[in-house]
This record gives sequence, C-alpha cells and structure tokens, in this order.
Amino acid sequence: MRFAAIADVHGNHLALEAVLADIRAQGIDDIVNLGDCFSGPLTAGETAEILVALDAVTVRGNHDRHLIEQVPKEMHASDSAAHAELSVHHFDWLRTLPFSTVYGDEAYLCHATPKDDHTYWLEAVSPQGHIYLKPIEEIEALATGIDFPLLLCGHSHIPRMVRLGDGRLIVNPGSVGCPAYDDDLPHYHKVEAGHPFASYVILEKVDGIWLPAFRQVAYDHRAMAALAGRAGRADWASGLATGWLR
Repeated sequence: MRFAAIADVHGNHLALEAVLADIRAQGIDDIVNLGDCFSGPLTAGETAEILVALDAVTVRGNHDRHLIEQVPKEMHASDSAAHAELSVHHFDWLRTLPFSTVYGDEAYLCHATPKDDHTYWLEAVSPQGHIYLKPIEEIEALATGIDFPLLLCGHSHIPRMVRLGDGRLIVNPGSVGCPAYDDDLPHYHKVEAGHPFASYVILEKVDGIWLPAFRQVAYDHRAMAALAGRAGRADWASGLATGWLR
C-alpha cells in the first residue's frame, strides 16, 4: 500500500500543481488531504478548482471551518482574502468535509488532533515562543482510542514523524503552500521552514511497517511571494520567498 499525503495548501495553486506533478512522477495515484486548503492572500479560487476536481479524501482544517462558520468581517485577513475568491460550489465542497476520517482501513486522518482542529499534536509552544517536540506521554495521550497503525495530521506545517510506544506512527507531511507563519496561540510564536519549497510525504507499507518519505518540491515561489506583496501581506511575501518571517 502506497499513497501521498498533503496538508496546508493555503491557497497556493502553484505549489499545489508542483506537488501533484511530483506525486504523479512517483507513480502514485492515491492522495489524502489534511485540510487548511484555501486560507491566504494568494489564489484560493484556482486552488479550489484543482482540489475539488482532484476528489482526494480530505478532512476539514480550522481555517476551512472558519470560511464556512464566520462572516467575512469577523475573519482573519487570510481567511477573508480567500473567502472573496471562492464560489458557491467551493463553499458547498467545504461543508461536505469531515472533521476526521479513516483511509484504507489503516490511516486515521485529522487536521490537528483527534480532539480539536486548533492544537498542535506533536509540538508545544513555550511562553517565550519557542516550538519544541512534546513529551511522548502528551503525544500518546492525544492518540488514546485511535486504534490505527498510521495517524496523519497537519496544522503545524512542520514535516515530522513520531513513533508511539505501541508502534503506531504519527506523521505530519508539512505544508504544501505556506512555509512560514506566526500565531498568537497558545503564545505568540513563529513557524519557519527555513526554505521556500513545497512539502508533502509519501507513505508506504513495507513488511507490515509504515515508512514515510518526506519530499520537498521546487516551484515558482517568487511569483507567489510577489502576489502576497501586492496584496499588502509582507509576512506572507517573506515566508513564501525565503521560508523565514522577516
């Protein structure tokens, strides 16, 4: 069994197209999407057309939820920008997405954790804004009752895997379209990939063991950085251009 997992596209259609081309080049047809599809000052409409047509198994991210639960005047600027680009059938598609699901009777899919869509599963944030790997006990506590060998999440944009004591594997593929961002919760912090490439993961079961292969894909990130700059989003422009917020 072999498939690809993508997450956190954030309305970056050029990054998505490059990742999908790379997946096809690896001879893979099956893809799962871990949410946060459109939010950002980029090309939400074009991204939506690609993802709806792709018809991949997809779960809803926190920003996907914001797009269908909030009105634009209440939204964060990135959600509001995406909302303005989406059509009725895109919102209808978002409303069909589940909070979590199971793929191939082997892989549990959620955006952030099995309990909520806005908590990092594998990472913690210190009061000083430092991001670090959670203690294994805290990671395992969030996996209680999820009886599948492979657990997939996104949300933190950090490619990472953690093997639990019972052999279950948690994998975050990283972000397709947003290599750097900042957030106020639970404390102000920055997530910075340190590179501008699109990230995803290939998952393959070999001799009964799931093995992830993380991949980074080059695309015209400067074009998307320029687009963010024209939208007045210097933070996005910096992150897309370099993988750092400066």
